[in-house]
Amino acid sequence: MKKKKTNVHRMLDKEKVNYTTHEYAWSEEHLDAETAAQNAKLPLEKVYKTLVTVGDKTGPLVACINAQDELNLKALAKISGNKKVDMLPMKELEKTTGYIRGGCSPIGMKKSYPTYLDERAKALETIVVSAGKQGHQVELKPDELIKLTHASYREITQN
Repeated sequence: MKKKKTNVHRMLDKEKVNYTTHEYAWSEEHLDAETAAQNAKLPLEKVYKTLVTVGDKTGPLVACINAQDELNLKALAKISGNKKVDMLPMKELEKTTGYIRGGCSPIGMKKSYPTYLDERAKALETIVVSAGKQGHQVELKPDELIKLTHASYREITQN
């Protein structure tokens, strides 16, 4: 049976990026990145979640941080030129990004938004992000993600 590709897979193929796909069982109650890592049998330190926020000056911003970490909204506001940054309301996620909760990928959103990848990803050979569909992840080099999303490495988590 041929696996169904997501827009993320198609974009990675088009850009000739090497990646590995990971699929896992998921449920509506457990859509968080830590559960995804556990269900896909992936090391937690490699799994990154995609968080969409809204800056008071810039509008939508994308942050990719490790599954175990918390986003530092103040740091994100400062580096993005905003006074204040809030999480995007969940009901606006699909309209803004084209993705649903548990399947939001920094790759291939409806529009290109300023994107920040936590700087600790630089130290890893590969990281895992959503492939744009619940139960699907892609593993790729952090620098490839930076290139694809025009992101920058920044310190955006609370330690």
